[in-house]
Amino acid sequence: MPERQSGPRHVACIMDGNGRWAQARGRPRLFGHQAGARRVREIVAACPDLGVEYLTIFAFSTENWKRTQTEVAGLMRLFRRYIESEARDLHADNVRVRFIGDRVRLDPKLVKLMDKLELLTSRNDRLHLTIALNYGSRDEIGRATRRLAAEVAAGRIAPADVDETTLAGFLDTHVLPDPDLVIRTSGEARISNFLLWQSAYAEYEFIDTLWPDFTADLFAETVSRYGARDRRFGTVTA
Repeated sequence: MPERQSGPRHVACIMDGNGRWAQARGRPRLFGHQAGARRVREIVAACPDLGVEYLTIFAFSTENWKRTQTEVAGLMRLFRRYIESEARDLHADNVRVRFIGDRVRLDPKLVKLMDKLELLTSRNDRLHLTIALNYGSRDEIGRATRRLAAEVAAGRIAPADVDETTLAGFLDTHVLPDPDLVIRTSGEARISNFLLWQSAYAEYEFIDTLWPDFTADLFAETVSRYGARDRRFGTVTA
């Protein structure tokens, strides 16, 4: 029988509910996103003591461009401020930061900050924090497939050698282990085009709490439930 896991090595979070949290308090949606960013800091700090080595957070999806211009512009300012304000502490805490997603549509100034933070933290290893920014799993798979097709067309990869491992090597997450646990807050029970390929065998937790209220204690409780699950990966228990 497969061994029960003591805890997840890689946790991915769909941080939903920021806007509703703000609106419930009569505040603009950006107020909720600011509160959500502060919650990220707390969750990041909690990970090492829980045995979580990799944390991936869904910050902005390829579909989020459909929101109002005001909200999108505000989010982009928030991302810049987050990187500028958190870079030193993340580095001091030995956190390695990576960004996944398509950077082409992002403001060059934001991309420059992202590049600088990745370089600054590139030797850190206490926690691997991955921020999905302008990310969509279908978009990621499409971009990976195009790069793989180019390699095949150039004769560097034989068509017969293409398999799921080959394609995985072209994904944005090719240097990361697959997530063991995916958490979505706010009571919504959908995965919203997030890490579709990578989460094929992940465990899911759909939490009613809105992200700004999702404390480190609630995160720890959610992580602890993972250890009680029997992960069979397609096999059966004898």
